[in-house]
Amino acid sequence: MKKWLILVVQSCKVSVSRSILHFPPHLLTPSLPCVRVGPRPVGSRENEVLTVNFLLEQIEHIKADSASGPHSVTVDVQKPTGSFSIDFLGGFTSYYDKVSNIAVRLEPKAGAQHLMLANCHFDSVANSPGASDDAVSCAVMLEVLHSLANLSTPLRHGVVFLFNGAEENVLQASHGFITQHPWAKQVRAFINLEAAGVGGKEVVFQTGPENPWLVQAYVHAAKHPFASVVGQEVFQSGVIPSDTDFRIYRDFGNIPGIDLAFIENGFIYHTKYDTPDRILTDSIQRAGDNILAVLKHLAMSVELADSSQYRHGNMVFFDLLGMVVVAYPAHVGTIINYLAAMATFLYLFKKSSHPSNMANATAVVILSWLVTLLTVLILAVLGVRRLELGELYFDVSLLLWSAALIFLTANDLCSAYVPMLMVAFPLVTKLLLTREFRLRGVSMKYSILYQLGLGLPYVHFMFLIWVVFEIFTPILGRCGTEIPPDVVLATLVALTVIFLSSFFLHFIYLARSTKWLLAGLGTVFTVFLLLVSCGLFFPYTADPSAPRPKRVFIQHTTRTFHGLDGQVESKDSGLWINSFDYTGMQHITPLIPEINDTIRTSCHDDRPFCGFPWFLPINFLAKKNWYLPAPEVFPKSPVKFQLLSKEETKWGTVKMTFEVKGPSHMSLYLKPHQDATLSSWSFGDGTPKLDLAGEYFIFYSHGLDAPVWNFWFEIQPPREQGQKGPLGMISVAFSAHYFFGEDQRTVQLNNMLDRFPKWAFASSWVSTYHMYRY
Repeated sequence: MKKWLILVVQSCKVSVSRSILHFPPHLLTPSLPCVRVGPRPVGSRENEVLTVNFLLEQIEHIKADSASGPHSVTVDVQKPTGSFSIDFLGGFTSYYDKVSNIAVRLEPKAGAQHLMLANCHFDSVANSPGASDDAVSCAVMLEVLHSLANLSTPLRHGVVFLFNGAEENVLQASHGFITQHPWAKQVRAFINLEAAGVGGKEVVFQTGPENPWLVQAYVHAAKHPFASVVGQEVFQSGVIPSDTDFRIYRDFGNIPGIDLAFIENGFIYHTKYDTPDRILTDSIQRAGDNILAVLKHLAMSVELADSSQYRHGNMVFFDLLGMVVVAYPAHVGTIINYLAAMATFLYLFKKSSHPSNMANATAVVILSWLVTLLTVLILAVLGVRRLELGELYFDVSLLLWSAALIFLTANDLCSAYVPMLMVAFPLVTKLLLTREFRLRGVSMKYSILYQLGLGLPYVHFMFLIWVVFEIFTPILGRCGTEIPPDVVLATLVALTVIFLSSFFLHFIYLARSTKWLLAGLGTVFTVFLLLVSCGLFFPYTADPSAPRPKRVFIQHTTRTFHGLDGQVESKDSGLWINSFDYTGMQHITPLIPEINDTIRTSCHDDRPFCGFPWFLPINFLAKKNWYLPAPEVFPKSPVKFQLLSKEETKWGTVKMTFEVKGPSHMSLYLKPHQDATLSSWSFGDGTPKLDLAGEYFIFYSHGLDAPVWNFWFEIQPPREQGQKGPLGMISVAFSAHYFFGEDQRTVQLNNMLDRFPKWAFASSWVSTYHMYRY
């Protein structure tokens, strides 16, 4: 029998102060007699019944407790149906049917015209209990709801607490709420609670757009601030292959918001290790303190009533070691940045009695970044005295940071505050210590004062570097087979060393002897080079205290390909294996010899999405696939597909209407052939959207009691009607994914899973793929 795991963190009765939540220490222990279910994918009984009932029960307790107070609590269970197109993962279209939302409206008993939205999601990916992503956030929201509902003073505005049940299906439930729920029209701003890791601090990594009053609210109210505009600009650049409901509320609701997420220990995000016992109670308490304080502040604010008049550009914001947040408008930051750059150029201009030396030193520094081992030799060739060389290195560092400052500022990037700090503090420090340096040279007093002057920017910069490595290192373990993580991390390490050494390396040239320093650095480099080269550091571990699993997807699938006449042209079955890190199967093959490069499979260009059952359009991330022959699968709930009609329209297109009945997760792939083009369809705004591969991907999911899926599309045939090729006008394919229930496993799949090492996390299920040509 399937082992039951905790579904949602038990929301126990706790003592609540006026502004701070007090969570009990045992809040997340699995021994609590709370609701216990397994993973909660959309459409499963665990997600649609057990979780929904649990949340409704907790909300009813809160409603009863606060009945005599100044607030009213209204609960609405929404089952929206809709579709939309999104640019995530190269672009695709999403269709959802009767997914679950629980919306709770808290407002003064006299009513509220304006609403604040707080959002979490209670569904999880298949094969993961999803404690941090995102059950813990829903638990925090329950406690915040309880606290606000029992305030003795009524709130100025209302708050909607949305517990959405289909975020992991690429943000479907939030779209259903913000585009269809009647309360959505009154929502003026939102806070979204997410996870990119398991526990730790929750970071503000997105705000706005262009609503600085939200940042100011967080700065004013948050008890334990942790925020960085650098994270916002990195995330919105698309470098991180992830997305949150923030996008939906921003793009489809046109409302501003704050996006928060736990970021630590991303190695076990979306795996079986994302369990309640791994989330420290300190993390929960911290998140509760922050969310309660910020929500209360916003619900009492004047700005929420008419946020449009406070919309005036972006904000530069960053915290200093979690103690205080520095925030100022972006246009003020632009002025500060250019002033710092101008001061630097003025300082360098006055010093530059020998422009050739400055030019040579600049060239040397840049070359030294590329050819580190030759730096000392190149500098020696210049024949500059050591004292002058130290000064020149400082000046060149100042010049290069100023160039970066001007570039980022000119491109309207708020993260330009980082080079601004790395310009302003060293420049001011150097100017204040100029007299000390001239009188005594590199004295101990000079060194100490110099390092103190650079303390703030360097500490903050090292903190940012820690956040970057905390986030990116685990992400590189799930970025597919095409991105070499060693190259990315080596680049990050090199840049880190360059940046951190920029204003300290010139001390080497001011020292009396560099022999021992260079010998020490060379020894460290050599030792670690040998250790890494001999393969001493194995990348994975199943250590329960700190697991770092290798991620593998395994589908036991049967593929059926139909020709233009409707007859089956070919059929095969196998275990389709995707590695979601760069190492592929090289560490698995010694343990499971059948999985080797002889069963590597290539893309079939004449088939939609290479002829494989991708559940999301991520084939560009994992181009290396393995296909091990296995017996045919026979799901007890097979897909039922039917072409209902095919007719020519008066404008020359062919309209095709289909009907599909299948499991809760299906993907539809469309691949036009021979210059045929899709002109319209029944999804989204009616305009077909291509993905990166130049094909059409529609992701479908449904909750319980969903009707048959009907859809249509119109295709423009090739101009030369008489020339019909062997592929026809279009290939249509369906893949069905059985993420839960009795159809999720087969004997062959279970046998293969048993052979995988403990340090591998194999997310697995049964799927089918059917292709038709028309």
